[in-house]
Amino acid sequence: MQNDKIKIDIVSDVACPWCYVGKKRLEKAIGAWDGTEIEIEWHPFQLDPNIPKEGLDRDTYLTNKFGSVDGPLEMTKRLEESGKEEGINFNFGKEWLAVNTLPLHQLLHVAGEEGFKDALKERLMKAYFDENLHLNDVTVLQTIMAEYYWSAEKTQKIINDDRIAYAVKQEIAHYQQRGVSSVPFFIINDKYGISGAQPPEAFLEAFKQVAPLKIIANGDSCDPTTGIC
Repeated sequence: MQNDKIKIDIVSDVACPWCYVGKKRLEKAIGAWDGTEIEIEWHPFQLDPNIPKEGLDRDTYLTNKFGSVDGPLEMTKRLEESGKEEGINFNFGKEWLAVNTLPLHQLLHVAGEEGFKDALKERLMKAYFDENLHLNDVTVLQTIMAEYYWSAEKTQKIINDDRIAYAVKQEIAHYQQRGVSSVPFFIINDKYGISGAQPPEAFLEAFKQVAPLKIIANGDSCDPTTGIC
């Protein structure tokens, strides 16, 4: 029996640049698709759950991950080129701050219950990668969430809620147990897996097939074991 909708579960992290590119490419594919209605559900992942609450400045973060700054900054050139093709202005200037994304996933968790998770995902990624906003600063997050009519008190309460943090961690563990080890990872109708920021054509082909599990590997993604994006 044919499904009424194509369901896409997307496992990603706000701090993953290729997740941002993948989001844009998926949106291009959906825009070109004239078949069955598509429904998206975002799921959390943390590339580095050990980043301290105060965050890490760009140079410290890159040195910790790669042993130097120059090499990784050179690698970002390809990322910036890919971003421009998708309308993303990646900005890895000195003001950029790596943050622990658990509180961001907590906000997204509740935004999902209220029906605007996709919009908030886009907003947080833009804030992180384009605007260089420091997303470990509660005041910054309160300002962003005010755009969605949340009070400062509501934002603070969600960030401090251990039950929501636990739910997010459980969801991350669930997808890790299912074999998701790098992001972005797209699961279509719980059958077809696409790993990495694939071109729109790959998504369109998957929409047509929705076949038993296939992994389209070697896509651009972020691997928490190597720290390479």
